[in-house]
Amino acid sequence: MTLQEIPPPINPRQMDILRAVAAMAWADGKLEPDEIKLMLDEFATLFAQNDTERSTLKTRLKDYLGQNIPLEEVVPHIKSIEDRKMTLRLGYQVIQASRRNPNEPMINLDEAAAYQRLVRILDLPSEVVADIEASIVPPEESYPHGLIKALASRLHKLLGNVK
Repeated sequence: MTLQEIPPPINPRQMDILRAVAAMAWADGKLEPDEIKLMLDEFATLFAQNDTERSTLKTRLKDYLGQNIPLEEVVPHIKSIEDRKMTLRLGYQVIQASRRNPNEPMINLDEAAAYQRLVRILDLPSEVVADIEASIVPPEESYPHGLIKALASRLHKLLGNVK
């Protein structure tokens, strides 16, 4: 049986969201491992009920991430405001998930252009877009000097307070 003959593990509404977010990941022409992991983790959390279902869903959805369908084809099928917000949130997260090389910004020019197209097509109020963007902290801003240094700093503060 080919991919087209096996029914998708999620419903058409969820598949449209997946395809839109995957299109964001493909915006720079390459699907990065960090982007794949983020999408599979997020969709498994959103669409599965337990750990077994999450694991199965991740395995089955991986094949669908290879489909690079243009945003303009997929996004108009996403009707509800809540689904549009979720698509924007996940799309914004996925373009921040990785960079092609260390000298490149987290969001490269191709991804930024795709994100602007996504915002335009989703047609959400600008304050909603701003709220969603503000709610997502890029990984490097969470720990500007790295996770290890942040943990070491906390440990030193704790040890300093013990004396």
